Amino acid sequence: MMYNIGKQFIIFAAVGVIGTIAHYIVLLTAVYLFILDPVLASTLGFLAGAQINYILNYVITFNSNKRHRDAMPRFMIVATTGLILNYVIMSIGVNYLLINYMIVQVLATLLILVWNFVVNRIWTFGIKKEEFL
Repeated sequence: MMYNIGKQFIIFAAVGVIGTIAHYIVLLTAVYLFILDPVLASTLGFLAGAQINYILNYVITFNSNKRHRDAMPRFMIVATTGLILNYVIMSIGVNYLLINYMIVQVLATLLILVWNFVVNRIWTFGIKKEEFL
C-alpha cells in the first residue's frame, strides 16, 4: 500500500504520537520520581519512544516488506541521529538558553519529526526518489 506524501506524513505523525507519549512519560517519571537531570531523562525517553516508533512505522506507516535485519539498523541509525539532535537541542535550550525543559522538548520533537519522516521514507524503508512526492 503506497500513500501520497501528505497522507503518509499524517500517518507517520499520528503513530509517532504513541512513541512521543512513551518518551514524555519516561522523561517526566525520571525527572519527578527519580530526580534525574532533564537532559538525561529526555535521552532515556527518546530511546523508549524509538522502539515503539520502529514497530508502528514498519507495519502501519510504510507497510514495509523489508527484512528487519535491513530496516531496523537503518531505523536505529536515523533514531540515533535524532537522539543526538534531541540531546544537543535539549542541552542548548535548557543549559545555555535557560528555557523550560518542556518547551525545549516540544520544539525538539517537532524538528526531529520532520527529520525522521524524510530520512525513514527515503532511506530506511526505501521509497524511491521518484515516489517521494
